[in-house]
Amino acid sequence: MAETLYIPTDADKAKKYEAILPQIEALISGEADLVANLANIAAVLRTTFGFFWVGFYLVKDDQLVLGPFQGPIACTRINLGRGVCGTAWKENQTQLVPDVEAFPGHIACSSASKSEIVVPFSKNGIVIGVLDVDSDQLTDFDDTDQIYLEKLMSILEKTI
Repeated sequence: MAETLYIPTDADKAKKYEAILPQIEALISGEADLVANLANIAAVLRTTFGFFWVGFYLVKDDQLVLGPFQGPIACTRINLGRGVCGTAWKENQTQLVPDVEAFPGHIACSSASKSEIVVPFSKNGIVIGVLDVDSDQLTDFDDTDQIYLEKLMSILEKTI
């Protein structure tokens, strides 16, 4: 696939996800390098939806370590069970947080972040990283985001 992205401008959120998921799959299916694939996924999501911050944390030496991202600088390391990302990793479950200030133990990498969704991804059943998406708006994420971002992580898992 050429590095050209088609994003329908007059579509709702679900239709935009439906448009970009096959494009992301085509983009990453021919590339074996995980970092390259994560970088492109972050870029596609931020370009499509204008999210405040989109990025990945990878499990290294019993911590989540910052990986490819798009947006302002971020926390570099996160411990298991700490904050939204660490909780998603520990529980191996998506965390959909409408107000990060109300999340126990939230790590404020940026005071501009107001809501967040974090989706873990695995290799051979073991979480190896998380997709972290932040918004500068409260309640910016919903079930639609969760469904499609989980589908996206399933696509990614096939390439790992």
